[in-house]
Amino acid sequence: MSTTELAWFKSSYRGSSGDNCVEVALSPEAILVRDSKDTELRPLAVSPDAWSAFAAHAADAHV
Repeated sequence: MSTTELAWFKSSYRGSSGDNCVEVALSPEAILVRDSKDTELRPLAVSPDAWSAFAAHAADAHV
């Protein structure tokens, strides 16, 4: 599956200018993360377990 066939979601948290954000897509094998300003670069691929741990840590850090 190519990255152009995936549904990409922009982060709900953006910089003050609104253009500094990441995009995330779910593939059958991994969670993909890319820079929204340069979508031609290869995205970072992480396992679902690693993504869950990251999301839990990020949520705990902002409580």
